[in-house]
Amino acid sequence: MHFLSNPKRRRVLASGAWSLAGLACSPASAASDWQSAALPLARQRDIVSTVNGLRYRLFVGIPEGAAPAAGHPVLYALDGNATFPSLALMARSIAARTRVTGQVAPVVVGIGYVTERDYDQARTRDYTPAGGQDAGPNEGGADRFLDVIEQDIKPLVRALAQVDPARQALFGHSYGGLCALHALFTRPAAFSTYIAASPSIWYGGRIVLASAGALRQRVRALPSKPSLLLTAGELERPPAAPGGAGSTNPAAAQRRMVEEASELAERLQATPDVLARVRFQLLAGENHGSALFPAMARGLEFFLA
Repeated sequence: MHFLSNPKRRRVLASGAWSLAGLACSPASAASDWQSAALPLARQRDIVSTVNGLRYRLFVGIPEGAAPAAGHPVLYALDGNATFPSLALMARSIAARTRVTGQVAPVVVGIGYVTERDYDQARTRDYTPAGGQDAGPNEGGADRFLDVIEQDIKPLVRALAQVDPARQALFGHSYGGLCALHALFTRPAAFSTYIAASPSIWYGGRIVLASAGALRQRVRALPSKPSLLLTAGELERPPAAPGGAGSTNPAAAQRRMVEEASELAERLQATPDVLARVRFQLLAGENHGSALFPAMARGLEFFLA
């Protein structure tokens, strides 16, 4: 709407309520002009899972225009309250450059919680595998949560958009990265690409690796093998030398965030018949929190390559 097309504003101008500069207005008037911001091409809804009876908030971004013949690729992102806005923007940027790059923009699905916060404590329940050392009573629900994705969320997405069942990715960071690895090791057919950003492999005495040995057997009968991207921030490990780049947090040394991710990638790369692609990427200058953002960008590139 043009500024002067509003009759109320014309009356304000005529009465001289504006300063000579024409820029100042009362605080009350300025506040009333603000509105809640909306994310273009995005929608959300809350659901109650038929699997565990718990509530989740889903965020979905669908590219404009007709779907490709095979359907849209789909990226499912954990911690959706925090990750969806950035991933949806990245997907729109990909869609705007499809003619140049040839990349097909994905449907982005953020799986979050019914909260206005970026993160919810329920992630500890949903993203951690069962059987971990010293696990609390509200931990170890990863298998049930992955059932929620399969039985509740994926059908809703299929009803909303034409999707490519052969191009589905799961993204998770920190505990979410742990969940992505657990999903890969226990149900490798669920997604074609797994993106584990700064995964908490240390959790529960490294319980997630207990199921890694069966991966070869689980992928043997699959028509195509899945791919895995592991990332970690350079500052998630102690400095290699005094004054060097790294974290001064003692937990960084104990949890070996960078080392665990890179060593896992090396082990999987040593058995190339198990996965289609395995890559580890160290994110320069990033700590555990800031590494989330470049990990999302690298993850989309890896998925759509």
